[in-house]
Amino acid sequence: MRIDLRSDTVTRPTPAMREAMFAAPVGDDVFGEDPSVKELEEYAAGLFNTEAALFCPSGTMTNQLAIKVHTQPGDEVICDHAAHIYIHEGGGIAFHSGCSVRLLPGNRGRFTAQDVVDNINTIDVHHPVTRLVSIENTCNKGGGSIWDFDEIIRIRRACTDNGLKMHLDGARIFNALVATGDEPAHFGRAFDSISVCLSKGLGAPVGSLLLGGHDFIRQARRLRRMMGGGMRQAGYLAAAGTFALQNNISRLAQDHVRAKSLGAAVQELPFVDELLPIETNIVLFRLNDALPAATFIKKLSEKDMLVVPFGKQYIRMVTHLDINDDHLEEACSILQKMEV
Repeated sequence: MRIDLRSDTVTRPTPAMREAMFAAPVGDDVFGEDPSVKELEEYAAGLFNTEAALFCPSGTMTNQLAIKVHTQPGDEVICDHAAHIYIHEGGGIAFHSGCSVRLLPGNRGRFTAQDVVDNINTIDVHHPVTRLVSIENTCNKGGGSIWDFDEIIRIRRACTDNGLKMHLDGARIFNALVATGDEPAHFGRAFDSISVCLSKGLGAPVGSLLLGGHDFIRQARRLRRMMGGGMRQAGYLAAAGTFALQNNISRLAQDHVRAKSLGAAVQELPFVDELLPIETNIVLFRLNDALPAATFIKKLSEKDMLVVPFGKQYIRMVTHLDINDDHLEEACSILQKMEV
């Protein structure tokens, strides 16, 4: 039994999703003629109560498009030091937008409105112009940590008061929404732009959405073309995204329950020094120095259980729709029987 806990990106389309893909009506999306892409974009915009949406190949593209639209070269972006847009997007902020980044030492990826205010540059020829605040919810490097919506609103007010734009890297936003019960439309009103990934816990094979106002999406669509993100008969992929949004959101709660069970097994291991709080579907923990991370990963792979390193001596495990209770039971058994 293969137990792939490396990421929720390893999920494969279910038979029902495949049927929806095969049945999708398609056209040339660059010409604006793909009905399935239009359906996905309209449905997603409706969920978040935004004016428009744009279907893109990846979350990295949607994040980088948002930053590019919101900023000019020489501006500065405020984000947490563990933010995906800074760590895991290949230096895209510098490459695409020519911006510097102000990194905040938050709590598992989360910072406060006061942190934002304290880090806005004064208008001075020596300083980059602070232009954008980006938050990540849930925060990958924070172990799937969830933002408090009240703090988000306080940050929104700080941004409005200081003329800043606000972007949400919502790669796993539906994990947060399922855990808290918050409404997507509330987030749509709080942010100038939102990135939503369809190919993680929601189970679509490809794609992310960028949401925002009509003018913002118009600019992003042009930049998507410049970055090579224009797709032709993309409706086959878009249909998978629509199916995911309509069928796979509530089931994320199952992944959260299984992550907590997996975390309980990890907590009992004598070679684990720290387990981060488990709020969604990510289990992040630190091994003690007696067991090198590479050795731990190799021992698990020999049992056909796959995990990834996530920093010095840190290991990440992620539950998803291709991990069921049998996989969970076997994973816990493998961990409990591991000899160091």
